[in-house]
Amino acid sequence: MSIPLVNSIASWFLKKRFHQIDLFLKYPNEVQNELLLNLIKFAKHTEFGKAHDFGSINNYKTFAERVPIKNYEGWQTAIERSRRGEHNIFWPTPIKWFAKSSGTTTSKSKFIPVSEESLEDCHYAASKDLLCMYLNNNENAQLFNGKSLRLGGSKQLYKKNGTAFGDLSAILIENMPFWAEFSSTPSSKVSLMDNWEHKMQAIVNETINENVTSLAGVPSWMLVLLNNVLETTGKESLLEIWPNLEVYFHGGVSFTPYRDQYKKILPKTDFRYYETYNASEGFFAIQDQNDSSELLLMLDYGIFYEFIPMDIYASSAEKAIPLSDVQLHKNYAVIITTNAGLWRYKIGDTVRFTSINPYRIKISGRTKHHINVFGEELIIENAEQALRKACKRTKAEIVDFTAAPIFMAGKEKGAHEWLIEFKTPPEDIDYFNALFDNALKSLNSDYEAKRYNNITLNKPKIHVARHRLFHDWLKENDKLGGQHKVPRLSNTRDYLDALLDLNK
Repeated sequence: MSIPLVNSIASWFLKKRFHQIDLFLKYPNEVQNELLLNLIKFAKHTEFGKAHDFGSINNYKTFAERVPIKNYEGWQTAIERSRRGEHNIFWPTPIKWFAKSSGTTTSKSKFIPVSEESLEDCHYAASKDLLCMYLNNNENAQLFNGKSLRLGGSKQLYKKNGTAFGDLSAILIENMPFWAEFSSTPSSKVSLMDNWEHKMQAIVNETINENVTSLAGVPSWMLVLLNNVLETTGKESLLEIWPNLEVYFHGGVSFTPYRDQYKKILPKTDFRYYETYNASEGFFAIQDQNDSSELLLMLDYGIFYEFIPMDIYASSAEKAIPLSDVQLHKNYAVIITTNAGLWRYKIGDTVRFTSINPYRIKISGRTKHHINVFGEELIIENAEQALRKACKRTKAEIVDFTAAPIFMAGKEKGAHEWLIEFKTPPEDIDYFNALFDNALKSLNSDYEAKRYNNITLNKPKIHVARHRLFHDWLKENDKLGGQHKVPRLSNTRDYLDALLDLNK
Protein backbone atom coordinates (compact mmCIF):
# COMPACT_ATOMS: atom_id res chain seq x y z
CA MET A 1 0.00 0.00 0.00
CA SER A 2 1.36 3.42 -0.99
CA ILE A 3 1.91 6.27 1.46
CA PRO A 4 -0.49 8.63 -0.49
CA LEU A 5 -3.26 6.02 -0.26
CA VAL A 6 -2.70 5.65 3.50
CA ASN A 7 -2.86 9.43 3.87
CA SER A 8 -6.12 9.55 1.87
CA ILE A 9 -7.71 6.86 4.05
CA ALA A 10 -6.57 8.69 7.18
CA SER A 11 -8.04 11.96 5.91
CA TRP A 12 -11.39 10.32 5.14
CA PHE A 13 -11.59 8.66 8.54
CA LEU A 14 -10.57 11.89 10.27
CA LYS A 15 -13.54 13.80 8.84
CA LYS A 16 -16.00 11.01 9.58
CA ARG A 17 -14.82 10.41 13.14
CA PHE A 18 -14.79 14.05 14.21
CA HIS A 19 -18.50 14.26 13.49
CA GLN A 20 -19.05 11.40 15.98
CA ILE A 21 -16.72 12.92 18.58
CA ASP A 22 -18.55 16.22 18.25
CA LEU A 23 -21.75 14.41 19.21
CA PHE A 24 -20.48 13.19 22.59
CA LEU A 25 -18.78 16.51 23.27
CA LYS A 26 -22.14 18.29 22.89
CA TYR A 27 -24.30 15.62 24.56
CA PRO A 28 -21.98 13.61 26.84
CA ASN A 29 -24.51 12.43 29.42
CA GLU A 30 -27.09 11.51 26.80
CA VAL A 31 -24.45 9.48 24.92
CA GLN A 32 -23.48 7.66 28.13
CA ASN A 33 -27.08 6.90 29.14
CA GLU A 34 -27.93 5.57 25.68
CA LEU A 35 -24.78 3.45 25.73
CA LEU A 36 -25.72 1.94 29.10
CA LEU A 37 -29.23 1.04 27.96
CA ASN A 38 -27.85 -0.55 24.79
CA LEU A 39 -25.42 -2.67 26.83
CA ILE A 40 -28.24 -3.78 29.13
CA LYS A 41 -30.51 -4.62 26.20
CA PHE A 42 -27.75 -6.54 24.41
CA ALA A 43 -26.99 -8.67 27.48
CA LYS A 44 -30.50 -9.20 28.86
CA HIS A 45 -30.58 -12.88 27.87
CA THR A 46 -27.23 -13.72 29.46
CA GLU A 47 -27.06 -15.57 32.75
CA PHE A 48 -26.08 -12.32 34.49
CA GLY A 49 -28.76 -10.34 32.68
CA LYS A 50 -31.50 -12.76 33.71
CA ALA A 51 -30.28 -12.85 37.32
CA HIS A 52 -30.62 -9.06 37.54
CA ASP A 53 -33.73 -8.82 35.33
CA PHE A 54 -32.09 -6.63 32.71
CA GLY A 55 -35.29 -6.86 30.68
CA SER A 56 -37.05 -4.49 33.09
CA ILE A 57 -34.22 -1.97 33.53
CA ASN A 58 -34.84 1.24 31.61
CA ASN A 59 -32.82 3.85 33.50
CA TYR A 60 -29.56 4.35 35.40
CA LYS A 61 -31.22 4.55 38.82
CA THR A 62 -32.70 1.04 38.54
CA PHE A 63 -29.45 -0.32 37.14
CA ALA A 64 -27.47 1.08 40.09
CA GLU A 65 -29.96 -0.29 42.61
CA ARG A 66 -30.04 -3.75 41.10
CA VAL A 67 -26.45 -4.46 40.05
CA PRO A 68 -23.77 -4.59 42.79
CA ILE A 69 -20.32 -3.03 42.43
CA LYS A 70 -17.58 -5.68 42.40
CA ASN A 71 -13.81 -5.95 42.15
CA TYR A 72 -12.00 -8.80 40.37
CA GLU A 73 -12.56 -11.22 43.26
CA GLY A 74 -16.29 -10.75 42.80
CA TRP A 75 -16.03 -11.66 39.10
CA GLN A 76 -13.38 -14.36 39.34
CA THR A 77 -15.69 -17.41 39.40
CA ALA A 78 -17.69 -16.25 36.38
CA ILE A 79 -14.52 -15.39 34.46
CA GLU A 80 -12.98 -18.80 35.21
CA ARG A 81 -16.13 -20.48 33.85
CA SER A 82 -15.87 -18.37 30.72
CA ARG A 83 -12.18 -19.29 30.34
CA ARG A 84 -13.19 -22.94 30.40
CA GLY A 85 -15.33 -22.33 27.31
CA GLU A 86 -18.79 -21.59 28.74
CA HIS A 87 -20.72 -18.92 26.85
CA ASN A 88 -23.47 -16.40 27.58
CA ILE A 89 -22.54 -15.98 31.24
CA PHE A 90 -22.06 -12.20 31.40
CA TRP A 91 -21.84 -11.30 27.69
CA PRO A 92 -23.87 -12.73 24.80
CA THR A 93 -21.10 -13.15 22.20
CA PRO A 94 -18.37 -15.74 22.84
CA ILE A 95 -15.36 -14.47 24.78
CA LYS A 96 -12.31 -15.85 22.97
CA TRP A 97 -9.56 -13.81 24.61
CA PHE A 98 -8.54 -12.94 28.14
CA ALA A 99 -5.94 -10.27 28.89
CA LYS A 100 -3.62 -11.46 31.63
CA SER A 101 -2.51 -8.77 34.05
CA SER A 102 -0.96 -8.51 37.50
CA GLY A 103 -2.76 -10.32 40.28
CA THR A 104 -4.98 -9.53 43.23
CA THR A 105 -4.89 -10.45 46.88
CA THR A 106 -6.37 -13.87 46.13
CA SER A 107 -4.72 -14.88 42.86
CA LYS A 108 -1.41 -14.46 41.06
CA SER A 109 -2.98 -13.10 37.88
CA LYS A 110 -6.16 -11.50 36.64
CA PHE A 111 -7.76 -12.61 33.38
CA ILE A 112 -9.81 -9.77 31.92
CA PRO A 113 -12.39 -10.75 29.27
CA VAL A 114 -11.84 -9.20 25.83
CA SER A 115 -14.78 -9.51 23.44
CA GLU A 116 -14.96 -8.90 19.70
CA GLU A 117 -16.90 -5.73 20.49
CA SER A 118 -14.30 -4.40 22.91
CA LEU A 119 -11.51 -5.08 20.42
CA GLU A 120 -13.16 -3.26 17.53
CA ASP A 121 -15.24 -0.59 19.26
CA CYS A 122 -12.82 0.24 22.06
CA HIS A 123 -9.15 -0.68 21.65
CA TYR A 124 -8.81 -0.35 17.87
CA ALA A 125 -11.21 2.59 17.73
CA ALA A 126 -9.01 4.36 20.28
CA SER A 127 -5.87 3.76 18.23
CA LYS A 128 -7.52 5.41 15.22
CA ASP A 129 -8.86 8.27 17.34
CA LEU A 130 -5.41 8.91 18.79
CA LEU A 131 -4.02 9.34 15.29
CA CYS A 132 -7.00 11.50 14.31
CA MET A 133 -6.47 13.88 17.20
CA TYR A 134 -2.76 14.13 16.63
CA LEU A 135 -3.15 14.77 12.89
CA ASN A 136 -5.90 17.31 13.50
CA ASN A 137 -3.63 19.25 15.87
CA ASN A 138 -0.53 18.97 13.69
CA GLU A 139 -1.33 19.71 10.05
CA ASN A 140 2.27 19.20 8.91
CA ALA A 141 2.66 15.78 10.54
CA GLN A 142 4.47 13.18 8.44
CA LEU A 143 3.60 10.06 10.47
CA PHE A 144 2.66 7.93 7.50
CA ASN A 145 5.89 8.66 5.67
CA GLY A 146 7.51 6.26 8.14
CA LYS A 147 6.66 3.67 10.78
CA SER A 148 5.62 3.59 14.40
CA LEU A 149 7.97 1.77 16.77
CA ARG A 150 5.64 -0.11 19.08
CA LEU A 151 6.74 -1.74 22.30
CA GLY A 152 4.25 -4.25 23.68
CA GLY A 153 4.25 -7.08 26.15
CA SER A 154 6.44 -10.14 26.09
CA LYS A 155 3.97 -13.00 26.25
CA GLN A 156 2.72 -15.24 23.52
CA LEU A 157 -0.93 -16.25 23.50
CA TYR A 158 -1.69 -19.49 25.34
CA LYS A 159 -4.72 -21.36 24.08
CA LYS A 160 -6.96 -23.68 26.06
CA ASN A 161 -10.63 -24.78 25.92
CA GLY A 162 -11.18 -22.72 22.77
CA THR A 163 -10.05 -19.51 24.50
CA ALA A 164 -6.69 -17.75 24.64
CA PHE A 165 -4.92 -15.60 27.20
CA GLY A 166 -1.82 -13.42 27.24
CA ASP A 167 -0.76 -9.80 27.51
CA LEU A 168 -3.29 -7.40 26.04
CA SER A 169 -0.65 -6.27 23.55
CA ALA A 170 -0.33 -9.87 22.31
CA ILE A 171 -4.09 -10.06 21.78
CA LEU A 172 -4.09 -6.75 19.94
CA ILE A 173 -1.18 -7.76 17.70
CA GLU A 174 -2.77 -11.17 16.99
CA ASN A 175 -5.94 -9.46 15.77
CA MET A 176 -4.33 -6.33 14.33
CA PRO A 177 -5.86 -4.88 11.14
CA PHE A 178 -3.62 -4.87 8.08
CA TRP A 179 -3.13 -1.11 8.06
CA ALA A 180 -1.62 -1.17 11.55
CA GLU A 181 0.82 -3.97 10.69
CA PHE A 182 1.85 -2.13 7.53
CA SER A 183 2.76 1.04 9.44
CA SER A 184 4.47 -0.54 12.47
CA THR A 185 7.85 -1.90 13.47
CA PRO A 186 9.16 -4.33 14.70
CA SER A 187 7.48 -7.31 13.07
CA SER A 188 4.80 -9.20 14.97
CA LYS A 189 7.21 -12.12 15.34
CA VAL A 190 9.71 -9.96 17.24
CA SER A 191 7.01 -8.05 19.13
CA LEU A 192 5.70 -11.28 20.62
CA MET A 193 9.03 -12.82 21.65
CA ASP A 194 8.89 -14.40 25.11
CA ASN A 195 12.35 -13.57 26.45
CA TRP A 196 12.25 -9.86 27.19
CA GLU A 197 16.01 -9.29 27.24
CA HIS A 198 16.57 -11.08 23.91
CA LYS A 199 13.56 -9.32 22.49
CA MET A 200 14.97 -5.87 23.32
CA GLN A 201 18.09 -6.45 21.24
CA ALA A 202 16.03 -7.99 18.43
CA ILE A 203 13.88 -4.84 18.34
CA VAL A 204 16.99 -2.67 18.20
CA ASN A 205 18.43 -4.71 15.32
CA GLU A 206 15.17 -4.62 13.37
CA THR A 207 14.34 -0.93 13.82
CA ILE A 208 17.57 1.08 13.66
CA ASN A 209 17.52 1.13 9.85
CA GLU A 210 13.79 1.93 9.59
CA ASN A 211 12.36 5.42 9.07
CA VAL A 212 10.71 5.64 12.51
CA THR A 213 8.38 8.65 12.83
CA SER A 214 6.62 7.80 16.10
CA LEU A 215 7.03 5.77 19.27
CA ALA A 216 4.32 3.93 21.23
CA GLY A 217 4.71 2.16 24.56
CA VAL A 218 5.11 2.35 28.33
CA PRO A 219 7.62 5.10 29.33
CA SER A 220 9.76 3.00 31.66
CA TRP A 221 10.33 0.11 29.22
CA MET A 222 10.52 2.36 26.17
CA LEU A 223 13.34 4.28 27.86
CA VAL A 224 15.26 1.03 28.37
CA LEU A 225 14.81 0.20 24.68
CA LEU A 226 15.85 3.67 23.49
CA ASN A 227 18.97 3.65 25.64
CA ASN A 228 19.84 0.27 24.08
CA VAL A 229 19.38 1.85 20.64
CA LEU A 230 21.80 4.65 21.54
CA GLU A 231 24.31 2.21 23.03
CA THR A 232 24.18 -0.06 19.97
CA THR A 233 24.59 2.79 17.49
CA GLY A 234 27.01 4.88 19.53
CA LYS A 235 24.81 7.97 19.05
CA GLU A 236 23.87 10.54 21.68
CA SER A 237 20.50 11.56 20.25
CA LEU A 238 17.71 9.47 18.76
CA LEU A 239 17.32 12.12 16.07
CA GLU A 240 20.69 11.05 14.68
CA ILE A 241 19.15 7.63 14.04
CA TRP A 242 15.58 8.61 13.22
CA PRO A 243 15.67 12.24 12.00
CA ASN A 244 11.93 12.22 11.17
CA LEU A 245 10.83 11.14 14.65
CA GLU A 246 8.08 13.55 15.74
CA VAL A 247 5.84 12.10 18.48
CA TYR A 248 5.77 9.63 21.38
CA PHE A 249 2.39 8.08 22.31
CA HIS A 250 2.75 6.86 25.87
CA GLY A 251 0.64 5.34 28.66
CA GLY A 252 0.62 2.63 31.30
CA VAL A 253 2.60 4.54 33.94
CA SER A 254 3.04 8.21 34.74
CA PHE A 255 5.36 10.08 32.41
CA THR A 256 6.39 12.61 35.09
CA PRO A 257 9.52 10.80 36.43
CA TYR A 258 10.81 10.19 32.90
CA ARG A 259 10.08 13.47 31.09
CA ASP A 260 13.52 15.07 31.58
CA GLN A 261 15.33 11.90 30.48
CA TYR A 262 13.33 11.79 27.25
CA LYS A 263 14.07 15.43 26.53
CA LYS A 264 17.80 14.68 26.76
CA ILE A 265 17.73 11.96 24.12
CA LEU A 266 15.10 13.76 21.99
CA PRO A 267 16.44 17.32 21.82
CA LYS A 268 13.82 18.66 19.44
CA THR A 269 11.82 21.72 20.51
CA ASP A 270 8.67 20.77 18.60
CA PHE A 271 8.74 17.06 19.50
CA ARG A 272 5.30 15.98 20.73
CA TYR A 273 4.26 13.76 23.63
CA TYR A 274 0.73 12.34 23.61
CA GLU A 275 -0.60 10.46 26.62
CA THR A 276 -3.22 7.71 26.63
CA TYR A 277 -5.18 6.05 29.43
CA ASN A 278 -5.73 2.41 28.62
CA ALA A 279 -5.75 -0.88 30.49
CA SER A 280 -6.69 -4.51 29.99
CA GLU A 281 -10.29 -3.57 30.80
CA GLY A 282 -10.53 -0.94 28.09
CA PHE A 283 -9.28 2.27 26.53
CA PHE A 284 -10.60 5.20 28.51
CA ALA A 285 -9.07 8.56 27.62
CA ILE A 286 -6.78 10.31 25.14
CA GLN A 287 -4.80 13.54 25.20
CA ASP A 288 -6.59 15.64 22.60
CA GLN A 289 -4.47 18.81 22.76
CA ASN A 290 -0.80 19.52 22.08
CA ASP A 291 1.35 20.11 25.15
CA SER A 292 -1.41 19.19 27.60
CA SER A 293 -1.50 17.01 30.69
CA GLU A 294 -5.28 16.53 30.49
CA LEU A 295 -7.00 13.55 28.89
CA LEU A 296 -10.34 13.62 27.10
CA LEU A 297 -12.65 10.91 28.48
CA MET A 298 -13.89 8.90 25.49
CA LEU A 299 -17.59 8.26 25.94
CA ASP A 300 -18.58 6.09 22.97
CA TYR A 301 -16.21 3.12 23.23
CA GLY A 302 -18.77 0.78 24.78
CA ILE A 303 -17.79 1.75 28.35
CA PHE A 304 -20.22 3.31 30.84
CA TYR A 305 -18.52 5.23 33.63
CA GLU A 306 -19.34 5.69 37.31
CA PHE A 307 -17.24 7.21 40.06
CA ILE A 308 -16.88 6.82 43.82
CA PRO A 309 -15.52 9.83 45.77
CA MET A 310 -12.33 8.66 47.46
CA ASP A 311 -13.36 10.23 50.77
CA ILE A 312 -16.09 7.57 51.06
CA TYR A 313 -14.37 4.75 49.13
CA ALA A 314 -14.42 1.37 50.94
CA SER A 315 -16.59 2.85 53.71
CA SER A 316 -20.14 2.07 54.77
CA ALA A 317 -21.19 5.22 52.91
CA GLU A 318 -19.61 4.09 49.60
CA LYS A 319 -21.85 5.00 46.67
CA ALA A 320 -21.13 5.50 42.99
CA ILE A 321 -22.30 8.49 40.97
CA PRO A 322 -22.75 8.84 37.20
CA LEU A 323 -20.63 11.12 35.03
CA SER A 324 -23.23 13.89 35.20
CA ASP A 325 -22.67 14.29 38.97
CA VAL A 326 -18.87 14.56 39.14
CA GLN A 327 -17.17 17.68 40.49
CA LEU A 328 -13.96 19.37 39.47
CA HIS A 329 -10.66 18.60 41.23
CA LYS A 330 -12.09 15.84 43.42
CA ASN A 331 -10.42 12.43 43.65
CA TYR A 332 -12.61 9.55 42.37
CA ALA A 333 -12.27 5.79 42.05
CA VAL A 334 -13.33 4.64 38.58
CA ILE A 335 -16.13 2.10 38.06
CA ILE A 336 -16.82 0.72 34.58
CA THR A 337 -19.47 -1.28 32.76
CA THR A 338 -18.10 -2.59 29.46
CA ASN A 339 -18.87 -4.22 26.14
CA ALA A 340 -16.94 -7.27 27.31
CA GLY A 341 -19.39 -8.03 30.12
CA LEU A 342 -17.80 -6.37 33.16
CA TRP A 343 -20.72 -4.83 35.05
CA ARG A 344 -19.98 -2.10 37.63
CA TYR A 345 -16.36 -3.21 37.91
CA LYS A 346 -13.76 -1.51 40.14
CA ILE A 347 -10.64 -1.09 38.01
CA GLY A 348 -8.55 0.23 40.91
CA ASP A 349 -7.61 3.59 39.36
CA THR A 350 -8.33 7.08 40.65
CA VAL A 351 -8.83 10.23 38.56
CA ARG A 352 -9.51 13.94 38.99
CA PHE A 353 -11.67 15.96 36.61
CA THR A 354 -9.95 19.07 35.30
CA SER A 355 -12.87 20.04 33.06
CA ILE A 356 -16.52 19.04 32.75
CA ASN A 357 -17.19 20.73 29.41
CA PRO A 358 -15.79 18.62 27.87
CA TYR A 359 -14.99 15.91 30.41
CA ARG A 360 -11.22 15.87 30.83
CA ILE A 361 -9.29 14.04 33.54
CA LYS A 362 -5.90 13.46 35.07
CA ILE A 363 -4.93 10.05 36.43
CA SER A 364 -4.19 10.56 40.13
CA GLY A 365 -3.22 7.05 41.25
CA ARG A 366 -4.52 3.68 42.38
CA THR A 367 -7.07 2.90 45.08
CA LYS A 368 -4.65 0.44 46.67
CA HIS A 369 -1.32 2.09 45.79
CA HIS A 370 -1.18 4.93 48.26
CA ILE A 371 0.04 5.49 51.81
CA ASN A 372 -2.57 6.41 54.37
CA VAL A 373 -1.36 4.76 57.57
CA PHE A 374 -1.23 8.01 59.52
CA GLY A 375 -4.05 9.95 57.83
CA GLU A 376 -1.65 11.57 55.35
CA GLU A 377 -3.48 10.39 52.15
CA LEU A 378 -0.30 10.34 50.07
CA ILE A 379 -1.09 9.44 46.46
CA ILE A 380 1.21 8.68 43.54
CA GLU A 381 0.53 12.02 41.93
CA ASN A 382 1.93 13.81 45.01
CA ALA A 383 4.99 11.58 45.15
CA GLU A 384 5.90 11.95 41.49
CA GLN A 385 5.51 15.73 41.50
CA ALA A 386 7.59 16.08 44.67
CA LEU A 387 10.36 13.84 43.32
CA ARG A 388 10.45 15.81 40.10
CA LYS A 389 10.86 19.07 42.04
CA ALA A 390 13.72 17.61 44.08
CA CYS A 391 15.37 16.19 40.96
CA LYS A 392 15.15 19.52 39.16
CA ARG A 393 16.87 21.34 42.04
CA THR A 394 19.64 18.74 42.38
CA LYS A 395 20.02 17.73 38.71
CA ALA A 396 19.24 14.14 39.67
CA GLU A 397 17.48 11.57 37.46
CA ILE A 398 15.35 8.67 38.70
CA VAL A 399 14.94 5.22 37.19
CA ASP A 400 12.30 3.89 39.60
CA PHE A 401 11.15 4.04 43.21
CA THR A 402 8.88 2.52 45.81
CA ALA A 403 7.82 3.58 49.30
CA ALA A 404 6.12 2.15 52.39
CA PRO A 405 5.39 3.23 55.95
CA ILE A 406 7.64 2.85 58.95
CA PHE A 407 5.05 1.94 61.56
CA MET A 408 5.01 3.54 64.99
CA ALA A 409 6.78 1.52 67.68
CA GLY A 410 6.33 2.56 71.29
CA LYS A 411 7.09 6.27 71.54
CA GLU A 412 8.80 6.35 68.16
CA LYS A 413 6.91 8.29 65.49
CA GLY A 414 6.10 6.85 62.11
CA ALA A 415 7.67 7.82 58.79
CA HIS A 416 7.79 6.98 55.10
CA GLU A 417 10.67 4.88 53.84
CA TRP A 418 11.74 5.31 50.21
CA LEU A 419 13.90 3.16 47.97
CA ILE A 420 15.04 5.11 44.89
CA GLU A 421 17.15 3.93 41.97
CA PHE A 422 18.87 6.91 40.38
CA LYS A 423 20.28 7.17 36.89
CA THR A 424 22.06 10.33 38.04
CA PRO A 425 22.15 10.50 41.86
CA PRO A 426 22.14 13.80 43.76
CA GLU A 427 25.46 14.92 45.23
CA ASP A 428 23.89 15.23 48.69
CA ILE A 429 21.10 12.74 49.47
CA ASP A 430 20.20 14.57 52.72
CA TYR A 431 19.67 17.82 50.81
CA PHE A 432 17.60 15.90 48.22
CA ASN A 433 15.52 14.43 51.07
CA ALA A 434 14.87 17.87 52.58
CA LEU A 435 13.74 19.25 49.22
CA PHE A 436 11.54 16.22 48.66
CA ASP A 437 9.97 16.47 52.12
CA ASN A 438 9.19 20.16 51.66
CA ALA A 439 7.73 19.53 48.22
CA LEU A 440 5.40 16.87 49.65
CA LYS A 441 4.28 19.35 52.31
CA SER A 442 3.49 21.94 49.65
CA LEU A 443 1.48 19.42 47.59
CA ASN A 444 -0.43 17.60 50.35
CA SER A 445 -1.93 19.45 53.32
CA ASP A 446 -2.66 16.19 55.19
CA TYR A 447 0.98 15.17 54.91
CA GLU A 448 2.06 18.66 55.98
CA ALA A 449 -0.18 18.48 59.08
CA LYS A 450 1.26 15.11 60.13
CA ARG A 451 4.81 16.38 59.58
CA TYR A 452 4.30 19.60 61.55
CA ASN A 453 6.82 19.47 64.41
CA ASN A 454 7.06 15.73 63.71
CA ILE A 455 3.70 15.40 65.43
CA THR A 456 2.96 12.06 63.75
CA LEU A 457 5.53 11.60 61.01
CA ASN A 458 9.29 11.92 61.14
CA LYS A 459 11.11 13.07 58.00
CA PRO A 460 11.33 10.55 55.16
CA LYS A 461 14.04 7.90 55.13
CA ILE A 462 15.65 7.38 51.72
CA HIS A 463 17.74 4.42 50.56
CA VAL A 464 19.67 4.60 47.29
CA ALA A 465 19.05 1.43 45.29
CA ARG A 466 21.85 -0.31 43.44
CA HIS A 467 21.95 -0.28 39.65
CA ARG A 468 19.22 -2.46 38.02
CA LEU A 469 17.62 -3.39 41.35
CA PHE A 470 14.05 -2.93 40.10
CA HIS A 471 14.88 -4.75 36.87
CA ASP A 472 16.29 -7.68 38.84
CA TRP A 473 13.23 -7.82 41.12
CA LEU A 474 10.89 -7.87 38.13
CA LYS A 475 12.98 -10.56 36.46
CA GLU A 476 13.04 -12.66 39.62
CA ASN A 477 9.25 -12.43 39.77
CA ASP A 478 8.72 -13.13 36.04
CA LYS A 479 7.39 -9.62 35.40
CA LEU A 480 9.85 -8.20 32.88
CA GLY A 481 8.37 -6.10 30.10
CA GLY A 482 4.97 -4.83 29.09
CA GLN A 483 3.18 -2.82 31.74
CA HIS A 484 4.64 -4.62 34.74
CA LYS A 485 6.10 -2.38 37.42
CA VAL A 486 6.81 -2.39 41.13
CA PRO A 487 3.96 -0.69 43.03
CA ARG A 488 5.29 2.74 43.94
CA LEU A 489 3.28 3.31 47.10
CA SER A 490 1.95 0.72 49.50
CA ASN A 491 0.31 0.66 52.93
CA THR A 492 2.29 -2.53 53.70
CA ARG A 493 6.02 -3.21 53.66
CA ASP A 494 5.85 -6.35 51.51
CA TYR A 495 7.35 -4.88 48.33
CA LEU A 496 9.81 -2.57 50.07
CA ASP A 497 11.21 -5.25 52.37
CA ALA A 498 11.67 -7.68 49.47
CA LEU A 499 13.53 -5.03 47.48
CA LEU A 500 15.66 -4.00 50.46
CA ASP A 501 16.69 -7.64 50.90
CA LEU A 502 17.68 -7.75 47.22
CA ASN A 503 19.53 -4.46 47.59
CA LYS A 504 22.01 -5.85 50.14
